[in-house]
Amino acid sequence: MNNIRNFCIIAHIDHGKSTLADRFLEFTQTVEKRKMKEQILDQMDLERERGITIKLQPVQIKYKEYILNLIDTPGHVDFSYEVSRSLAAVEGAILLVDATKGVQAQTLSNLYLAVEQGLEIIPVINKIDLPNVNIENTKKEIVHIIGCKEEDILTASGKTGEGVEVIFKAIVDKIPAPEGDKNNPLRALIFDSKYDTYKGVLAYIRIIDGQIKREDEILMMATHKESGVIEVGHFKPNLKEENILEAGDIGYVATGLKDVSLCKVGDTITQADNSATKSLPGYKEVKPMVYASFYPVEGDDYNFMRDALEKLKLNDAAFVFEPESNPALGRGFRCGFLGLLHLEIIQARLEREFNLNPTITTPSVVYEIKLKGKKIKKIYSPSELPDPSEIEEVSEPYVKLDIITPSPYLGSIMELMGTLRSDYKNTDYIDQERVLVTFEVPLTDIITNFHDDLKSVSSGFASMNYELIGYRSYDLVKLDILVAEEKVEALSRIVPKEKAFGEGKNAVEKLKEVIPRQNFQIALQAAIGGKIIARETVKAFRKDVTSKLYGGDVTRKRKLLEKQKKGKKKMKNIGKVSIPSEAFLAVLKK
Repeated sequence: MNNIRNFCIIAHIDHGKSTLADRFLEFTQTVEKRKMKEQILDQMDLERERGITIKLQPVQIKYKEYILNLIDTPGHVDFSYEVSRSLAAVEGAILLVDATKGVQAQTLSNLYLAVEQGLEIIPVINKIDLPNVNIENTKKEIVHIIGCKEEDILTASGKTGEGVEVIFKAIVDKIPAPEGDKNNPLRALIFDSKYDTYKGVLAYIRIIDGQIKREDEILMMATHKESGVIEVGHFKPNLKEENILEAGDIGYVATGLKDVSLCKVGDTITQADNSATKSLPGYKEVKPMVYASFYPVEGDDYNFMRDALEKLKLNDAAFVFEPESNPALGRGFRCGFLGLLHLEIIQARLEREFNLNPTITTPSVVYEIKLKGKKIKKIYSPSELPDPSEIEEVSEPYVKLDIITPSPYLGSIMELMGTLRSDYKNTDYIDQERVLVTFEVPLTDIITNFHDDLKSVSSGFASMNYELIGYRSYDLVKLDILVAEEKVEALSRIVPKEKAFGEGKNAVEKLKEVIPRQNFQIALQAAIGGKIIARETVKAFRKDVTSKLYGGDVTRKRKLLEKQKKGKKKMKNIGKVSIPSEAFLAVLKK
């Protein structure tokens, strides 16, 4: 165990974690040169297309006589739960900072998570090969937030491989070897999992005590489920079968379980016959920030969709769902996400991996309703909002929002925050050029367009991070959308009363762009209660019914047009408007 080092790479989004991991694999020849490709640890097509890491990915590297277990983590705020789970499985972390951008919001957030776990931090400045680097300034920022010495900060380039060997030496020298005893009863922490058709649930584990091998009988301590081990092994980065895993190792175990709910992330695996008495602490439950409902287009797909969501939940522990039904849409699932990007990723994975394209209701946050009898009720979608006569007050979730920006953009950011319902709290200068500004703001104001707006006003330099701080009351109303004079519950939203007109107008204008034209005219209306506040019309296709006429009396032409008019009127009464799934997210975006 003295020769094992377990560590992960943490950073803000796009600071070069996966590229640096590529150089680690190249330098140690873990992956053959002919099989090497860019961002090899990003194994999903979605990750490659979007250029972001979505899933944590472990890999075992051999450096000299040492075995290094690396976990590559995501950087986006919506996937911070992946980072916190990775940190619990290791003893050290490489804190990566982009030499051109400096310390950013998610850098700080991930650093605090690592410090909470008591990990050894190795600060590394990445991308030093770029022409516009400011290494001295970045070093001062890192010293300011960590309190280390400047000479402790390493420099590297994920692109060229410069500084990789120095990082390896620091990992070996500074990160402590794992503690534990292979002779004690088995205790292994499940930090991630996925479903395999042939091997059942694959649990990604960090072994704290004991050992595990093929054909052992194991017990999940939380669910009390026993199972036989089909296979154990390491990540190279693909699965490589081994004879045994021992204390200090990071690897996988194929449990053979077909019910995904029996093998939970954060659970402790032990031997069935010689079981440990005390389970590992595991992880605190993550609270979803945004809720949306998924409904299968065909009612017959309900069970298939439930299985698909269970398999996604196994692979993404921050995603939660529960069954619900809606009079208009039938049976479906209320799903909880950490943010809108998280929702978009789950939607895309459902489409690609399971060929499902569900109807998605407009995302919303959880509101607290205080009823007249002082009873407090939580609602997850606008359709659950009680009658206004029964409501005393409506409260919405607020978050503490940290923005790190170069000081020249401070004015533009203050202007942008002025357009939201935000309360300014304080400003903290990280150094002479970079500022940390803190606000308190409703969660609904920042989950949709705020990230893009912030990047626009700061030329891409500002970064953000937020955390929930509680609920506050506000004058909120339910905005309904009517398509062809029928209320579409899935498009309803709860909005501030003073912004209702603008939101309603924006929603119908967006719908006009995304709803395809029909053979009859479609009215799109936004309403509060019985009052229509905005309207747009999707024009009908016009078929030229008079084209086959030549000459003759004008009454013949008029007769055909009248007949067409009657047909359109009849079609309008019986015609159904199909709303494409992208419409539900489109109404939120500017």
